[in-house]
Amino acid sequence: MLEKRRIYLPPLSLVGPGVICDLVEEIQTQNYKKILIVTDKVLNELGVVKKVTDLMEEQFISYTVFDEVQPNPTCENVHNGLAIFKSNGCDFILTIGGGSPQDCGKAIGILATNGGDIKDYEGIHLSKHKSAPIAAINTTAGTASEVTINYVITDEERKVKMVMVDKNCLVSIAVNDPELMLNKPAPLTAATGMDALTHAIEAYVTVGAFHWSDHMALYAIQLISESLREVVNDGSNLEARSKMAWAQFIAGQAFSNCGLGFVHSAAHQLGGLYNTPHGVANAVLLPHVERFNLSACPEKFAKIAQAMGVDISGMNIQEAAEAALEAIAQLSKDVGIPSGLKELGANPEDFELMAHNALLDVCTGGNPRIVEVEDAIDIYRAAY
Repeated sequence: MLEKRRIYLPPLSLVGPGVICDLVEEIQTQNYKKILIVTDKVLNELGVVKKVTDLMEEQFISYTVFDEVQPNPTCENVHNGLAIFKSNGCDFILTIGGGSPQDCGKAIGILATNGGDIKDYEGIHLSKHKSAPIAAINTTAGTASEVTINYVITDEERKVKMVMVDKNCLVSIAVNDPELMLNKPAPLTAATGMDALTHAIEAYVTVGAFHWSDHMALYAIQLISESLREVVNDGSNLEARSKMAWAQFIAGQAFSNCGLGFVHSAAHQLGGLYNTPHGVANAVLLPHVERFNLSACPEKFAKIAQAMGVDISGMNIQEAAEAALEAIAQLSKDVGIPSGLKELGANPEDFELMAHNALLDVCTGGNPRIVEVEDAIDIYRAAY
């Protein structure tokens, strides 16, 4: 408890049904000249963006919309968005969506104040200046990009997902309004929910974990285990949606301040090479990477089992740890996640290249067990 820690959290977080109204009131008091809304075409066409802009117009807040963000945002997306930010004289960014608009908005914000090419910032804390101010409205209970110091952009030339860990990208206002998450498709709900579970589990077992992050991660695991099946089965359940909104918000704070692990490193390769949705990639790989990690911290996996509702009384530590893996796999199956990489279109001939690239990913250093190239290849094979 005498350890010294630096904790990064957004200056303001708004969580709960209806907080979108609080956000607009907050923005209105800041007297920004013009806001760049960063989102995707689907959310724009579904009217989710309009729910926000209608409130903004009532407060006479000026804005322009950039809705070209792809599911795995690219360098081109970022630079196109930056051009619109500059040409419209914007001084504030409002992201609306899941992890893709959030990450793209962060990247635009960093370039707006630091200049250069987004590829210049791959790595850890490479920018010099705080990003343009950002408010991030999360519409899926998964990535937690709205509360983290991380963002991920796809280099479409190298077909690699670049991971940026940068304190300067932290948003000014994080927003989780579960009313905006209602009635999302079950596959999207399942994938983002399993993404949140991956964040919580990796945060709990990472080498950078500490007492604060441990408590946050375990509580997030508990909330997800209690509510994900329910919200996948009934997308209109506001109470379950609210639990998931809190869970991913809490998990995001945990991993942003202690790190992740090899699940994310391996999943990033699927996204970069095949454009696989990040949450699905994480969900498929999670039980296989954690089986590899089991020997490094079995006592932690025993606590994960408890958090997931497993009665471990009468089990030894190893049995309880194994029960955690079974619970993870069962939850993934129950919410309809694909059974393996084969279903995702992965090619075994790419596993060696993916393994080498995964070991270079910034998340690998946080894994509780050292991963070698052959280990990585074996994990991909087991998940196939």
